[in-house]
Amino acid sequence: MRIAYLECFAGISGDMLLGALVDAGVPFERLEETVAALDVGARLERRKVLRGGITGTKVDVLIGDAPAEQPHTHDEHSHSHAEGHEHSHEHAHEHGPSHEHAHSHEQSHEQSHEHDQAHHGHDEHAHKAVHSHGPHRHLASILKIIRSAPLSDAVKQRASSAFQALGEAEASIHGIDMEKVHFHEVGAVDTIVDIVCTAVGAELLGADRWLSSPLNVGSGTVKCQHGTLPVPAPATLALLADAPVYAAGPPMERVTPTGAAVLRMLDVRYETLPAMRVKATGYGAGGRDTPGEPNLLRLVVGESEEKSAASGEGEPIAIISTVIDDSNPQVLAYVSELLLEAGAWDVYRATVQMKKGRAGVEITVLCRPDLVPVLQDVLFRETTTIGLHWRLENKRSLAREFAEAETAWGPVHIKIARWPSGAVANASPEYEDCRALARQHGVPLKQVMRAAMEVWTSQARENN
Repeated sequence: MRIAYLECFAGISGDMLLGALVDAGVPFERLEETVAALDVGARLERRKVLRGGITGTKVDVLIGDAPAEQPHTHDEHSHSHAEGHEHSHEHAHEHGPSHEHAHSHEQSHEQSHEHDQAHHGHDEHAHKAVHSHGPHRHLASILKIIRSAPLSDAVKQRASSAFQALGEAEASIHGIDMEKVHFHEVGAVDTIVDIVCTAVGAELLGADRWLSSPLNVGSGTVKCQHGTLPVPAPATLALLADAPVYAAGPPMERVTPTGAAVLRMLDVRYETLPAMRVKATGYGAGGRDTPGEPNLLRLVVGESEEKSAASGEGEPIAIISTVIDDSNPQVLAYVSELLLEAGAWDVYRATVQMKKGRAGVEITVLCRPDLVPVLQDVLFRETTTIGLHWRLENKRSLAREFAEAETAWGPVHIKIARWPSGAVANASPEYEDCRALARQHGVPLKQVMRAAMEVWTSQARENN
């Protein structure tokens, strides 16, 4: 199995991960081709830099006619507001890559943000940037750019999921609808490039599994007109969910919203460095050279003895089971939701007959072996059980990918399972996509599902 391991001792941002991918051997030319295909008025530049005495690769997103020596990049710190406004950002620190701003516009006012923490980025100089009430990109328009680009379905699915996660985080934090989330034009372009190029780079790297160390999120505050917010930013914290985090080093933002979004996009698991044979190492640099510590993200690529499930071989799976005869069915339904939210692959319940003729419910949880302690705690905390058992078994699964079918009511993701030979073994429309469209347009669910499969089947024939 090919493993990609991220060592986030100095945090993670979009440009740091791009730099690490290139440094580990991903062809920079392919990323340049990706940016050109997006057609958003941007280009990439790479260069070798020293961070704490260690050489790393710095990748910058240049927008329009920005000169190479001063790339037009911003730190990926998302601010959402329920008003339209002008920004005056005065930075007393080095500012970072892809500073995307998300907004909802209802009123007009002026608002200033003074960041008092150091960021990953702009190249070794403090600066003052003033953003007027300029063009913005709606989340839907960004997703359309991704869907329209000549990219693989897997890349489109990954990149779209990252932006969906960003949009959901901002909408939830600020109490607005997803449709009202906007990104400043420059920040949106930076973030589109960072996320899509990361998806392409990950595909080229060919890792079967992405792992990470605990995340150094940094510390400090962000001072806004509405008050002082702590680091990590609210959007970053929402995206990280239950990832293991800590703060070390001088006060500065170390994990940015885009960095958190790509961790979600890659379905990263947080573990210690596993046993593997190292095949490549890459260092991605942030913009600032922090004294006494390298401002770098390290990517270690290796091969483990464990076989990939996609190859047709087995992988370990943990099975947790307990039987309960004295709990409210509503409580058990709620516990099942909590288990799934905590990372369980599946949870199912079956009625069983226990001793003395009592009816009970057997709860079975399928999960990764490393999640057993967490999910056991959920069962003990939320149910009346006082005992359970678990075991390890082998799991075999087919390789999966997603395609998108554009129906008359909207897009639907199609989950595709493939044999090791690459032939399609099964394909089915995503239930949640179809359910949302059926409710929105008042059409039968089965009609949406049938239409999605017809569109995908037609597309598959044309591609073959």
